[in-house]
Amino acid sequence: MKTSFLLLYFFALSSQLTAQQSDALPRSTPEAEQVSAQGIVDFLDALEKSEHEIHSLMVLRNGQVIAEGWWDPYGPELKHTMYSVSKSFTAAAIGFAVAENKLKVTDKVLGFFPEHCPETVSPFLEQLEIQHLLTMSVGHEKSFNFEVFPEEDWIAAFLSLPIAYQPGTKFLYNTSASYMLSAIIQKITGETLLEYLQSRLLEPLGISGLDWETDLEGIQTGGWGLRVKTEDMAKFGQLFLQKGMWKGEQILPGSWIEEASTMKIMQEPEASAEKMASNDWIQGYAYQMWRSRHNSYRGDGAFGQYILVLPEVDGVIVMTSETNNMQGELDLIWKHLLPAFEGSSNNDSNLQKRLNSLEIPPLKSGPMEKLEQSISGKTYVLESKNDTLEAFGLDFQEEVATLKMAMEGEEHDFEFGSGEWILGKTERKGPNLLYFAQNQLEGLSPFKTAGSYRWKDDNTLELHLKYIESPHTEIISITFDGEKAEIKFENSFENNDQKPIFKAGSQSHSAKESIADFIK
Repeated sequence: MKTSFLLLYFFALSSQLTAQQSDALPRSTPEAEQVSAQGIVDFLDALEKSEHEIHSLMVLRNGQVIAEGWWDPYGPELKHTMYSVSKSFTAAAIGFAVAENKLKVTDKVLGFFPEHCPETVSPFLEQLEIQHLLTMSVGHEKSFNFEVFPEEDWIAAFLSLPIAYQPGTKFLYNTSASYMLSAIIQKITGETLLEYLQSRLLEPLGISGLDWETDLEGIQTGGWGLRVKTEDMAKFGQLFLQKGMWKGEQILPGSWIEEASTMKIMQEPEASAEKMASNDWIQGYAYQMWRSRHNSYRGDGAFGQYILVLPEVDGVIVMTSETNNMQGELDLIWKHLLPAFEGSSNNDSNLQKRLNSLEIPPLKSGPMEKLEQSISGKTYVLESKNDTLEAFGLDFQEEVATLKMAMEGEEHDFEFGSGEWILGKTERKGPNLLYFAQNQLEGLSPFKTAGSYRWKDDNTLELHLKYIESPHTEIISITFDGEKAEIKFENSFENNDQKPIFKAGSQSHSAKESIADFIK
């Protein structure tokens, strides 16, 4: 009986591993696919010298992965927040719906939501079609994110917005338009985007374990909020490069791929030739994808999330990162990585060693045992109430700092290593570009973290907290002055010069006592 059970167990395990392997993209080498490994090394060198923090890289040629790497503490098993790369997956759902005759891109948006119609319907709103949502040509005069996403009913909020220009005539980047595409899919199918894409896209490509934020009505955000792995991004890009074919099967019609990836509207029709030659954000916009230089196109997300499709060299480049200079990242790709596709070199082994050693160095602290002992076991209660923090405490043990923070009556604990990243998990929401809409969102917790620390000087502790399934790092600085302390939180996209420094006073407590309980 036991033997039979063991045989069944090992058969199931073997089948699972085989399925996982069959879902993986095929691997090759740069030399075998006529790509210069030295060119990829040059690209890595340029990244290290740059201002950009890269989290992952995957390079494909001829449908084969020829280079892949993750900068520790990021890894291949982790999902990563896509921000606006999510839009490209949303547009794919529209493509499936068109192929199944569930809708046409010329369908009027109002026709899907008669119950959300404003009392007065303008002529331009009446003319608004799905294709105008896809091409960011709704006709709004400005971005209305702050008018839509803090509301409870995003559909009604969107339809109530004034449309200043005839739909289809003027480009304006419009995340709320992408949300409307998601709402349309759910309205006509009764399924969320992920549910609708499951059998049509995700299962055929072997994509699993992803998630997507939703609004309070259960509609996925469409324009952001998707988290997928690096290889999942590469599969999506390769599907487009192969005109919708996957393992001999036509997943998406080639006609849709062609329509979705070619220019539909120019961002700056009057741009000079000089500007066109240097700017990847004015090459034209397709269906929730950007056209790029060198006859390429891309799914593109804030802070440097890329699925870059290069038809002329049969290549796909995927990157995840945190940067405030996305054009700078693309410039490095064009300068170093694109030329690598022009020929091979025989140093694949050197490249592989380099890829295996990628890391974001953790902070390393000098010895501060006396100060650390004096801080451990104290609770610092903030002098004034705020929405960010009520109290905090620190404990130090063998080059590990544990930060406890009380927020809205709940305690959140984080561990930070000196000279190493310590991995953790939290329910606390980290930095997010659309933080202003967090009260109207559900999903995506708990969040995985990595932390390291150092003493910046004799009084200031610096803690780096990476939310490693997102692009973002939170820098927490605490300055101690006797029984007083000041704490500040910084991230990569808020105006940190204007962020408050919170003042706190210390009180002793038992090391076993919850800080959240202590301040009640």
